[in-house]
Amino acid sequence: MRLRRRRLLWQLYPSFLILIILVIVALSWSILAGVREFHQQQTGAELNSRTRLIAEQLRGMIGESHQELLQQTVARLGESSATRITIILPDGLVLADSEEDPAAMDNHGKRPEVLEAYAAGEGMATRFSRTLGQTLMYVALPVEMQGRQVGIVRTAVPLADINRTFQDIYRKLFGGGLLIALLAAPICWILSRRLSRPLEQMTVGAQRFAEGDFSITLDEAGSEESCRLAAAMNRMAAKLSSLIDREIGQRAEIEAILGCMVEGLVAVDNDERIIRVNLAATQLFGITAGKIEGRPIQEIIRQAELQQFVRRALEHKAPLEEELILHGPRQIYLHAQAAPLTGAGSGRIGILVVLHDLTRLRQLESVRRDFVANVSHELKTPITAIRGAVETLLDDEDGDADTAAQRFLQIIFKQNNRLNALVEDLLDLSRIEQGVIGGSWELKSGHLLPVLESARMACESLLSERRIELKIFCAEELRARINPSLLEQAIINLLTNAIKYSEEGGRVVIEAAQLENHISIRVRDFGCGIDKEHLPRLFERFYRVDRARSRNLGGTGLGLAIVKHVAQAHRGEVRVTSTPGEGSSFTLLLPR
Repeated sequence: MRLRRRRLLWQLYPSFLILIILVIVALSWSILAGVREFHQQQTGAELNSRTRLIAEQLRGMIGESHQELLQQTVARLGESSATRITIILPDGLVLADSEEDPAAMDNHGKRPEVLEAYAAGEGMATRFSRTLGQTLMYVALPVEMQGRQVGIVRTAVPLADINRTFQDIYRKLFGGGLLIALLAAPICWILSRRLSRPLEQMTVGAQRFAEGDFSITLDEAGSEESCRLAAAMNRMAAKLSSLIDREIGQRAEIEAILGCMVEGLVAVDNDERIIRVNLAATQLFGITAGKIEGRPIQEIIRQAELQQFVRRALEHKAPLEEELILHGPRQIYLHAQAAPLTGAGSGRIGILVVLHDLTRLRQLESVRRDFVANVSHELKTPITAIRGAVETLLDDEDGDADTAAQRFLQIIFKQNNRLNALVEDLLDLSRIEQGVIGGSWELKSGHLLPVLESARMACESLLSERRIELKIFCAEELRARINPSLLEQAIINLLTNAIKYSEEGGRVVIEAAQLENHISIRVRDFGCGIDKEHLPRLFERFYRVDRARSRNLGGTGLGLAIVKHVAQAHRGEVRVTSTPGEGSSFTLLLPR
């Protein structure tokens, strides 16, 4: 159960008032105690002096022979001095008393003041008298005659008068204390209010600050401490206002940037719950309006490929980049990039996924590939017809064509063959690209050595023509996930280049080996080599290092581009190293 908290004013005011009352009570008690003690000491001293005088007056009368005279004298002295006088013999018997009949009184030998007088020469006591039924102060002095004690003179005065005096003092002190307390009450209220008001104002100000209202300024008045606190809170409010304004501005800028981004952006926490989605992402996935933040990504984006990518990125704990194909009413091609999101404590709170829509680009590429394929097919028909006609004319030995016509026919035939090779390479490249993008190439585990031997046989005539020695180093048991026909085409292209750019009578080496995570197939020649500046663009279409030599050797400029796409179809890559004058080395790296 929550206790009700009191305001500071109602904590200070009662405390101050109670403190003042306690001080008044303590001071009054101390004064009363001191006055009472002083009064009793004065009364005792006066009674002692009075007792000595009476003892001197009665010294000669103490004895049984003068009892009647002694009684009369004691009664007279007691009445005149308002003091009770008692004469006590050494055996404790009362010889005379100013107020009571001595014969009716008890033995007083054991009274405290009497015993003290015999022991110390003077006795004093304050006690209740059973004889008179009231409290009295007693003083007793021994009386000596001729060196011996003949009795005790005891005097007593009632303390009723003292008590009445003190009761009057009590009443006056109580009245004065009450008056002081009544005067102190409003003073305490004013003081408490003065102390609590600045704090109450600061409390109200702090509540306004907590609600985001920084328009007020706290009054820097009052004590030094409250002024310093108010000034500090005003500075804090100004700084908070500045920080919040800057934060709002930055948030607005971020909102504007995210809203204008053409890339989709999805922020996901470690539990696969959405933190943020921008407008492009909502349009990309057709997300309807509603609360998105905090909900699982599986509820909002119903695309298994993206969900799996997010899961892999969260498990990977490092930047991840992939291309995704989302299936639905229409295929969407995405380039997805994921990077960790870190919080204030430098711990990862999730990932940020940036999605580039490649659908339009892929459609344009598809149109381009279809155009190349269609043009190639359209070109192939007339090329074939031209080639057939030229071959017929060239084979007509009985023809009467002159030598010049034969020479031109040879040129037409050669260029026709070259154009036919170019069309064939364009068709092959288009076919391989479509398989790479669509993922339609089937890969299965197979031995590499038969593929390499088949490529050797395909290049046998060229090897013989240029008298090139070809060596193949490959273990019979070496296997990889491959498409044999595609891989053979890539090896043939690399081998053809190696043969063409080697010196006649040279050698070419094919080495296949198993690495830690890959299968390596390297085709190495010892020819002229390639300058370093050409290596980055070597796999581009129609890129030639030496255009004149390449045409003379019958190249189309598409052979290495085909090799690159074959490597991509195998989910691998191709690399090249070359040293001018020493030769070149092309390496296919295929996943195991």
